[in-house]
Amino acid sequence: MHAMQYEITLPADYDMDVIRDRVARRGHLLDAWDGLGLKAYLVRERGTHGSPVHQYAPFYLWNTTQGMNAFLWGPGFRGLSDDFGRPVVRQWSGLVYEPGVAGGSAGAGARFALRRRQPVPDGAALGDLMGEVVAGTGRLAREDGAVLAAAAVDTARWEVVHFSLWEHDAPKAEGDLFQVLHLSAPGLAALPRGRQW
Repeated sequence: MHAMQYEITLPADYDMDVIRDRVARRGHLLDAWDGLGLKAYLVRERGTHGSPVHQYAPFYLWNTTQGMNAFLWGPGFRGLSDDFGRPVVRQWSGLVYEPGVAGGSAGAGARFALRRRQPVPDGAALGDLMGEVVAGTGRLAREDGAVLAAAAVDTARWEVVHFSLWEHDAPKAEGDLFQVLHLSAPGLAALPRGRQW
């Protein structure tokens, strides 16, 4: 599993209905994308759920790097770059994925997403820390309303990203809360469950 996200921060007076319309028109294009576990089309709106910004920030869990690269080098990402400028694309190697207690087929019912970035402290015992991340992800997936939970690590920045999808807007975890506009999940069932090493 490979995680990926880019963030497009928009002006404070930006009409977020433009993003909603874009996702409504184009979101289905990845509903059958080869190699994609899921793409959550995410937005935050300034002043809503504590967000300081307007932001479009899709989050991906990939089954294959071939599928990810086909997207990045193809017309979908090119169209986004043409419209908004080419964003920095963050990538993390998968640590753990767990379906949630509320996880219907293909993530049905996901209305909100939570993302938290956690620095890996210098001198941390990596095996112990990653084991704690795996255990915490499993606990999170068992919380009421959890659709799924995953974690991945960027070893260039030594940062863990925690990602979860929820039926409701009050998850029992910390992080940035996003609204899910659409979920493309062609390979969700194929994502490897549990610890990824």
